[in-house]
Amino acid sequence: MRLTNRTLSFTLRPAVAADAPVILQCIRGLAAYERLADQAVGTEELIRETLFGERPAAEVVMAFDGEEPAGFALFFQNYSTFLTRPGLYLEDLFVFPRFRGRGLGKRLLAHLARIAADRRYGRFEWAVLDWNTDAIRVYEGVGARPASDWITYRLTGEALTRLAEQGRAAGD
Repeated sequence: MRLTNRTLSFTLRPAVAADAPVILQCIRGLAAYERLADQAVGTEELIRETLFGERPAAEVVMAFDGEEPAGFALFFQNYSTFLTRPGLYLEDLFVFPRFRGRGLGKRLLAHLARIAADRRYGRFEWAVLDWNTDAIRVYEGVGARPASDWITYRLTGEALTRLAEQGRAAGD
């Protein structure tokens, strides 16, 4: 891919609490793109608490074109028991529509790969919706391959509450 001056104008930096409004914009933009807008119920207050409070649950890299927000990547550390090393899990990567097609997604992925390598993590993982062919093309373009032998399961809402109550009842 040929880099142009427009591509190189992007700057990346770690997010700070004052970025909460832009982070929320990115989250809502991603949720709308993924056709899940009704599930994006977060607030700026919760972002400040969960990402910049006493025990941050994740880290965020902000991308800018000059002073204008262009996108973000939200990630956290996970752990591989087989590798006996931490890993980096990319929860969300979002580029505002007007900045797409300029290499920012690849640049964010490369930045996170550098973080993982610098921290001596054993792997860098994420999930993608099966219909998101644009993202899949970018991911495969940087050498990522699907882990098609794994199925992701998720507990949320009432099912999570029910199972938690079973744990409480058992004294766990």
